[in-house]
Amino acid sequence: PREILRPVIAAGAYGFALMHNHPSGDPGPSRADEAITRRINEAATLLQVRLIDHVIIGEPSPGRQPYFSFRECGLIG
Repeated sequence: PREILRPVIAAGAYGFALMHNHPSGDPGPSRADEAITRRINEAATLLQVRLIDHVIIGEPSPGRQPYFSFRECGLIG
């Protein structure tokens, strides 16, 4: 969280979004993705900046979105 939040604080930002890709093509979050998102959100709240969203990019596939949004799924608010 420190390395992610450093540029946010240095820029005096109100909020920030995270984005990364899964080379496997499956955009579903891993347990590690869920855990680090929770920790970053807690740290951001403490520092009074807002984690707007964390988006994982995958590949289009029938029956699923090509991305996963923690905000859309209600995992961050």
